Amino acid sequence: MPAESKSFRAVAAPLPPLTIRVHAARISGALRRRLVWAQVIIAFLAIECGVWAARLSVRNRWAMAAGIIVVTFALVDRPSIRRLGLGLPNAMGTGLMLGVGFTFFVLLMLLSRWVGGPVPSNPLFPNMHLAWQYMVWALVQEFMLQSFFFTRCEELFGSSAAVWVTATFFAAVHVPNMVLTTFTLIGGLFFCEMFRRYRSIYLLGIVHAVLGLTLSATIPPSLLYHLRVGIGFLR
Repeated sequence: MPAESKSFRAVAAPLPPLTIRVHAARISGALRRRLVWAQVIIAFLAIECGVWAARLSVRNRWAMAAGIIVVTFALVDRPSIRRLGLGLPNAMGTGLMLGVGFTFFVLLMLLSRWVGGPVPSNPLFPNMHLAWQYMVWALVQEFMLQSFFFTRCEELFGSSAAVWVTATFFAAVHVPNMVLTTFTLIGGLFFCEMFRRYRSIYLLGIVHAVLGLTLSATIPPSLLYHLRVGIGFLR
């Protein structure tokens, strides 16, 4: 047999099955990362449109669209209950979340008294009807923040880095209300770290609501602007 024919057969020989599987896994992993990035970007832009659209009716439609997008993306992979954070935390997680939330509540109250501010600082507070609405909204925010954004960021950056990246996303949504942006960055780091450790959004939603209502009760509307963000803050 000619030397050229032997050389051609050697080059054209099929790759070993293990090499093919490794190559396919790399391609699949790269496609998965692009898909996850696309989900994060689309969801974040939809939320930003819901915050910054000029007309209230348009903002409401974008907010509804953002909710549908997040839920769809969160469930499309058929994730486990634990991945979504829909299970209950253990005793350690429960005590830590409630303890930190209560401590923050007391500190804000004492600080408000120390600077001589009235409590509540907002004459419209407390409004139990709005408080219940805010508690539901806080739980919805935790689902969006943890069950969608954190799980995606964890897949892209790793567990520890995802805490910082997700908290930054959370704070960015509250621009240009810099007081609220600062508190949401700090709170976001706490929420994401608790989710990373204990994988439950229920107590996080409760603590989130308590802290938000505490801010409303202790920080004057002239600084907090009634928790408004985006175009609502500017107007």
